[in-house]
This record gives sequence, C-alpha cells and structure tokens, in this order.
Amino acid sequence: MKNIPSRQRRGFLQDALTLSILSSVGVFNAAFAADNGREFRVGWQKGSNLAILKARGNLDAHLKREGWRIKWVEFTAGPQMLEGLNVGSIDFACVGETPPIFAQAAGADLRYVASEPPAPRAEKILVPGNSAIRSVSELKGKRVALNRGSNVHYQIVKALERAGLKYADVDIKLLPPSDARAAFENGTIDAWVIWDPFAEAAIGQIGARVLETAEGVALNYNFYLSTGDFTRNRSDVLQWAIEEIKATDDWVQNNFDAAADILAPQISLSREITRNALRNYSYGVAPLDARAIGNQQTIADTFTELKLIPKKLDVASVVWKPPA
Repeated sequence: MKNIPSRQRRGFLQDALTLSILSSVGVFNAAFAADNGREFRVGWQKGSNLAILKARGNLDAHLKREGWRIKWVEFTAGPQMLEGLNVGSIDFACVGETPPIFAQAAGADLRYVASEPPAPRAEKILVPGNSAIRSVSELKGKRVALNRGSNVHYQIVKALERAGLKYADVDIKLLPPSDARAAFENGTIDAWVIWDPFAEAAIGQIGARVLETAEGVALNYNFYLSTGDFTRNRSDVLQWAIEEIKATDDWVQNNFDAAADILAPQISLSREITRNALRNYSYGVAPLDARAIGNQQTIADTFTELKLIPKKLDVASVVWKPPA
C-alpha cells in the first residue's frame, strides 16, 4: 500500500475496521438471537400460583433438561401483565377473567392456553366492619373501589344487576389494590371489590366484613395465556409449562401449609391468612372447555353493552388448539 495516498489508506483501514466490527456484531447478534430463542419468559405476581411454581423450581428444571432457560418477570396485576405480553416482554402469563377481555379489545395478539376451574369464593365485596351497609342493594350512590380490568370488574357488574341496580348507580373508583386498601382504611370509599389474598388480608388484619362473594354472580376462572406467535412456534414449551403447573396444582392441594409458607413472606401475610386464601381457589389446569369459553364470551358481551370495551369480541377465535 506504499503507493496509495495516506488519506486513502486511512479510509481503507477504517472501512476494514468497520467491516470487522460489523461482522463481529453480526456474529454476536446471531448467537444472542439463537440463545434468546430458547428463553421462556414467564410473567408472575407475588402470592399467585405461578409464584409457587417459581419457588419450587420444577419448571426451571424441566426447561433446563430440554436445553431452555426461564426468565421470571414480576408484575403487580393482571392488566399490566397482559400489556407485557402484548409488547413482547413475556411469553406466558396467568390472569383472571377480565384482563384478557380488555387486552383482546385493545388488539393484543393473545391466545388462551389453559384454565383453572372456577373459584368464586376468591372474589369478595368488602365493607368496613362497622359499616351500616348490609346488602349490595344498599351500595346505590356509594363509593366502590376496584382495579380496572381485573377479574372483579365483572363481579361488581353482575352483583349490582342481581340487586336490581345498574353499573352507573354506584360511584366506581378505579384503584389498584394498594391504593384501594389505603382508601378503605381511611374511609374514603364505602366498599371494596377485591380478590384473595388481598381480601383475606383485609378481613384478618383490619376486620373487613364480606358483603358477598362472587358465588352465584361470577365464576372467576384463572387463565394461562400466551401470544399467537408463541403458540404457533413453541407448542412444546407451552405443553411443558402446563405439565409442571398441573404437578404444582396437585402438590398445593396436598400441602396447603407448605404452600402458604412459600407465599406468606412474599405478600407479608400470616400463614393462616395465606392458607385461607389458597383454599378459596380451585386447582386442576386443563384446556378451555365450552363452559369457560362461553363464560368469557358473556363477559365480553356484557362489557361491550356497557361500553367498557369498544367492540364486540369473538373469544373462541383466540383459544389455542394444541397439536394432537
């Protein structure tokens, strides 16, 4: 290169260096993509069934045997978890009945993978222990707190309907559980619609009284969800996950005390309160049956009529059908 002008030589050297760097980056990115393609990202909440799965490590071990790794991503509630699913930060989630309705209405590419049996006792309408309110019909004009888009959103709609009231007859305050608990304690709301273990905590710690559970008004399923892309391409991973969730369900039903010992420190509750909450849920993961799909469709249609979501949904169209 002695006959090449120095400026041109520098240009060649810079180009060669750039190509070398780009080549290295390309190799790194390809390796990262290949590795990242074998990472299963699971959304979870403290105090949930997936928290027990995480603590026991059986899904982690199963994936490791298959050459995969797991990444646990914590969320505070179901709606936030499904937003994470929608934007691609997780591949798998477990939430109640109504978060998937709001997510599907917003255009999320979700798929129902499996469900747990109904657990209506795990949803409750609470009032302070000294409240004069004795029935749902007395909530007319009262301030009622709930977490927007959570499973209890449908419970309050149907509870009011059964009591002869409309959704608009109460003053709904949309608050996350921590804010609702504070408002409940300081008297700025009259009732709180909430799920376990938050409900059992309020009962055991501050003497909240159960106005009614969801029994007779809402089924309260829990659903496992993934994305359209993941269900199309990684049905094997989803089947491994369901297999290990079933094993954890079976373990919990025979070990409520041990399960409570896992969850109680996470949610800062006593073992007794945590055990009570666990007993209010149902166990036995399975593919969605006609009842579960029909229940979700009813919730979606109800929310469309109330204009809580902007359009009619077809729930059955986003239910995963695992390969035979």
